[in-house]
Amino acid sequence: MDIKQVSVIGAGQMGNGIAHVFALANYQVILHDISKDALQNALTQIDANLTRQVSKGRISETDKQGALRRITTTCDLENCGRVDLVIEAVTERESVKAAVLEDLTPHLNHDTILTTNTSSISITRLASRTDRPDRFMGFHFMNPVPVMQLVELIRGIATNEDTYQSLLHVVARLDKTAASSSDFPGFIVNRILMPMINEAVYALLEGIGSVEAIDSSMRLGANHPMGPLQLADFIGLDTCLAIMNVLFDGLGDSKYRPCPLLTKYVEAQWLGRKTRRGFYDYSGDVPVPTR
Repeated sequence: MDIKQVSVIGAGQMGNGIAHVFALANYQVILHDISKDALQNALTQIDANLTRQVSKGRISETDKQGALRRITTTCDLENCGRVDLVIEAVTERESVKAAVLEDLTPHLNHDTILTTNTSSISITRLASRTDRPDRFMGFHFMNPVPVMQLVELIRGIATNEDTYQSLLHVVARLDKTAASSSDFPGFIVNRILMPMINEAVYALLEGIGSVEAIDSSMRLGANHPMGPLQLADFIGLDTCLAIMNVLFDGLGDSKYRPCPLLTKYVEAQWLGRKTRRGFYDYSGDVPVPTR
């Protein structure tokens, strides 16, 4: 399928990044959110990220302006269905994603490919809430989308070969690399990454090391670019907890039990960078460990 027009549902951190890379790759993009403020903030963020790419010589000013012109915004789902590809990128809660997919389905063209950016939820189960499980896939971008090179492609049990091949072509046009995963909880990246983050929180809870000691140990001892607790703050502790719950519920193994301290931070709404407090306090010029 020759994909030219794309809708992105959800203008948050992931949605605006996805809109950014598609517009830069010459796709026409419709960016949707229920909040006009969220849409305006997304456009501001996209502009800033494109400007950063210009300053680093990765794209030209002409590229930037062209990408911005290719993005339109809407608060009406009815405007999002008459496209070739839809990418759902709302919050990582299955009930919310299922409701959005059900509301969107009546507005889709017959041959529209429908995808979800979920980082852990069953693709087969989400596909069952639509009228096109054969044209439904997981299309999981990494955060931050303009920087990270990997895209996970996850087929549900009914996904057909044409849909898969179409998305492989899209990933290549975005100048990214596809990794194909089976439809199991967490897929590839989060099946490996989230238990590591969860174990780092257990190490903190048990007093094995401080926030700073744990993060510096993994940066300097394992050559990770970012410590696991710093990374958790970047991802969002609510998202980390949601993925751990999906792993625990879906696989039934106690090794995936979310750390109680991670749950407590989420209950306190200490969600990381987006709330300016998580394992670090971001209210000052320099992040300060909170524990």
